[in-house]
Amino acid sequence: MNLAPTIVEILARARADLRMGVPVVLVKGDATALVAAAESLGAARLAGMRALGTPVIVITARRAETLKARAYDGDLARLVLPGDADIDWVSQVADPADDLVMPMKGPFRSLRDGDAGLARAAIRLAKSARLLPAVLLVDLGEAPEFAKDHALTLVDIDAAAPELDALSPLHSVISARVPLQVSEAGRLHVFRPEDGSEEHYAVEIGQPSRDAPVLARLHSACFTGDLLGSLKCDCGAQLNAALERMGTEGAGVLLYLSQEGRGIGLANKMRAYSLQDQGFDTVEANHRLGFEDDERDFRIGAEILKRLGFAATRLLTNNPAKVAMMQANGIDVTERVALNVGLNPLNAKYLDTKAKKSGHIL
Repeated sequence: MNLAPTIVEILARARADLRMGVPVVLVKGDATALVAAAESLGAARLAGMRALGTPVIVITARRAETLKARAYDGDLARLVLPGDADIDWVSQVADPADDLVMPMKGPFRSLRDGDAGLARAAIRLAKSARLLPAVLLVDLGEAPEFAKDHALTLVDIDAAAPELDALSPLHSVISARVPLQVSEAGRLHVFRPEDGSEEHYAVEIGQPSRDAPVLARLHSACFTGDLLGSLKCDCGAQLNAALERMGTEGAGVLLYLSQEGRGIGLANKMRAYSLQDQGFDTVEANHRLGFEDDERDFRIGAEILKRLGFAATRLLTNNPAKVAMMQANGIDVTERVALNVGLNPLNAKYLDTKAKKSGHIL
């Protein structure tokens, strides 16, 4: 009987540990490193990591650009932690909230030698845990037994790499009838990823034919717009307009994907909002946080449509990237249906940025 966790389950543990401030051990070949998320790291564990060697703080090239640090590894920078750097300094390097108040954090010494594979994997883990993409890493040499000695999660990066790249298999949990304002013939489908991440939902209106392109909307969850009626974005208006259109036509599928804030999570989205209050646009804010313009995975939407039996769609979107991603993942988009709603004086600049920098057709 084998009760040991699979690599998918080990990765889920590692994400949970990082969120709670518990370090994890990453191993790749002969290299082993202790890794902690900068956002959740405490002073005591920082001191413990220093006792093991000289830590480096790993940040993305986007964050490095803001800090004027050299990103010799291309997509990331490994910065040697100064001897007098405390937990506040670590937080300030990871989080841009006070960049304008305290712009000078360097000079930084970036590493250019050695394999950055463990550092790169650590950043990916932090992102998938919906944390700021900044980690502390200390080299343990060839000591994978360190994890067992300290009851820490051990992740073999070579084994984990395919799982970090792949779309986690989706399992259908349940579907049930939910009468809606736009249509009494509503049905909610719940899909749960195998990797333990957030569930995704499909709202089916009427009985759309599986033999014709279905009117569909890929809608990323937006707590502020969908639930609170925020005027900073057009998400709530798009959600309601999409449902109204499906109700009017009598059939359609709304895919409600748990990818808040273009895939960075609600907390980081609020960090981006705070930066927007300082004068940065939505793309600049994401970059200062260390994220790309858009961190979402639209493969999820294509997979759910396939699971529901659809092969083609009339896609309700202003975003050509969604169309391209559907096409690339086996869903034929026969028509892009414009969804130009929700413009108001408080989100005009935001929508203008989406058009100019993200290619949205508005």
